[in-house]
Amino acid sequence: MLVLSSPSGAGKSTISRLVLETDENIGLSISATTRSKRPSEADGVHYHFVSQKRFETMREHDELLEWAEVHGNFYGTPREPVDVALAKGQDILFDIDWQGTLQLYQTCRDDVVSVFILPPSGRELKARLERRAEDDAETIARRLVNAKTELAHWNEYDYVIVNDDLDRALAGVRSILAAERLKRSRAPEMGAFVEGLIADL
Repeated sequence: MLVLSSPSGAGKSTISRLVLETDENIGLSISATTRSKRPSEADGVHYHFVSQKRFETMREHDELLEWAEVHGNFYGTPREPVDVALAKGQDILFDIDWQGTLQLYQTCRDDVVSVFILPPSGRELKARLERRAEDDAETIARRLVNAKTELAHWNEYDYVIVNDDLDRALAGVRSILAAERLKRSRAPEMGAFVEGLIADL
């Protein structure tokens, strides 16, 4: 379970998209949210857009692996698709915030690899939000205020990457994914393989 988190505008969604486009062994955990759909988004692709009542029902029936309130809206990870993917041996990428990450730590820490994406500067973060041109000035101002809280949680993550160059940041995430896949603890079948090697000698 590869978790990418960052303040809005730091680049985690772009990095997530590029990882998914170039790695066939990882799928995306699509979050449910109560926020309104942006013009560039599609339901079931970027998010599952649900009503607040539906979200509350999912939460009450333990259908969410994690959930959080962010910028006045609710976000959460539907449990079933993640369980199905992991059972098939597929890695799952999570584009979630620090609140959701801490909840994943509580339930499945050994399966979670977390990466916090930092912007190169506060000025650049603001410029990226403005260039995105998908939010009004009030929403951008709220996102910048919330970024201060989000940035304070950077040291709770396994890895930290400063996204001052997209190619370099993407390479960093890919390197983390490759190294974590090679961990002995994630290769239980290796024991039988090594026993076979020893028997052959």
